Amino acid sequence: MVNTKVTLCGLELDNPVIPASGTFGYGYEFAEIYDINCLGTFSFKGTTRDPRFGNPTPRIAECPAGLINSVGLQNPGVEAVIARELPKLKEVFHKPVMANVSGFSVEDYAYTCEKLDREDQVGWLEVNISCPNVHNGGMAFGVTPEGAAEVTRAVKAVTKKPVIMKLSPNVTDIAAIARSCEAAGADGISLINTVLSMRIDLKTKRPVVANVMGGLSGPAVFPLALRMVWQVCEAVSIPVVGMGGVSSAEDVIEMMLAGASAVEVGAANLVDPCACQKIVRDLPRAMEQYGINDLKEIIGGARHG
Repeated sequence: MVNTKVTLCGLELDNPVIPASGTFGYGYEFAEIYDINCLGTFSFKGTTRDPRFGNPTPRIAECPAGLINSVGLQNPGVEAVIARELPKLKEVFHKPVMANVSGFSVEDYAYTCEKLDREDQVGWLEVNISCPNVHNGGMAFGVTPEGAAEVTRAVKAVTKKPVIMKLSPNVTDIAAIARSCEAAGADGISLINTVLSMRIDLKTKRPVVANVMGGLSGPAVFPLALRMVWQVCEAVSIPVVGMGGVSSAEDVIEMMLAGASAVEVGAANLVDPCACQKIVRDLPRAMEQYGINDLKEIIGGARHG
């Protein structure tokens, strides 16, 4: 009998499979399709201080091995999430959930995280620092070690629960940014967010996405994500959540061998709403095939072999 249990920042998960933010709504929609309690946990839709309508359409462009999205953090705002979304989730999901938070100023992040930190259902805060800083010419917080550390410190000052900083791959040295988050008090790191990309429509001769560029996710980014997870795991001693193009039990094992303690699954949920359920069910088979008895024992195994 194989053991799929892992620990993430002090909380035990039945397995390392976590649907990624923005691909799983607030959970209860998927609960109509399968029992989402089979999951380790999930990261709910990116939540901001104020309601956001999101970016103009079209927001999606298909690619041969993935898709580009520029949804723009559409969400009802933190007050509505606490008042409406979390009570609905509580009826169908009986485990701690990961709250994904976005912001456009350091104050935004602190405000939203402080609110969600008080909610019993929330086990971890996943802080998306790929957002543009409106007070710094629109440059994303997560592209410099200093910007990443500033958000980390502000969130840690007002919260008690584990804070996982979600990193952008659109940087020169992702390991340096991870180290700055760790030094500023982060409890964990998650990566990668989507890769800045674009497509052009040959008929209109214009960009497919209204915002011109968007974030690429799906199998195309898996090798890139794996490389960055490896680099970050080499650089920090706090837990790492790996993501980026994960779509099978084998991909989960590969991410864990690179050093990830848990693994998020994003675009695969948009292709097949049951993708995470299938990965959870298939994990014991894949573990037996590759001679793995306990998932915790393989974390970082490829780096220590």
